[in-house]
Amino acid sequence: SHQGPSHTETLMRDSMELMELCGVEVDYLRAADHRIAFGVQPDMREHGAEIDDWPEIFWPKVKAAEILVIGTPLWLGEESSLCRMIIERLYAHSAQRNDRGQYVFYGKVGGTIITGNDDGIKHTSMTTLYAMQHVGYTIPPQADCGWIGEAGPGPSYGDTLDDGGHAGFDNAFTRRNLTFMTFNLMHMARMLK
Repeated sequence: SHQGPSHTETLMRDSMELMELCGVEVDYLRAADHRIAFGVQPDMREHGAEIDDWPEIFWPKVKAAEILVIGTPLWLGEESSLCRMIIERLYAHSAQRNDRGQYVFYGKVGGTIITGNDDGIKHTSMTTLYAMQHVGYTIPPQADCGWIGEAGPGPSYGDTLDDGGHAGFDNAFTRRNLTFMTFNLMHMARMLK
């Protein structure tokens, strides 16, 4: 079952488009559209979960990816519970090794994209990027971007406004940070490769 439109995905697609224009193959997976079990084991079905989409759907793509960008909305100033669950599932693989005996995420690059209507882009970037580097991802400079509208109820990123424009699309700070982040991720991935 597919959830409704994602404002975070709308911003992520701009970064994805930049990568594709630079010849990077991009995949997009939305945690909300799948049934990922809670826990910190690679396959939670071996630990009592009835269903776990992580091992077959997410892990093969995450393992193969040279760049992983985690997107999340802000809820009460923090990343979403789904984002936290993805971080926990990454942690489940943190003891695994690659074919050179290094931790499985070594040589891979991480970033994060955040949207919302309340404060928290920098705080959430801090916790997300810390978790990624802790399990072995390399975090380049300025590896995050985001957009927050006016505090409180109102349009979310990409929503159509009364004048026909789209919320956040003309935000110079967001556009610049998204561009810097995307190129920094690609540059670091190329260096590590």
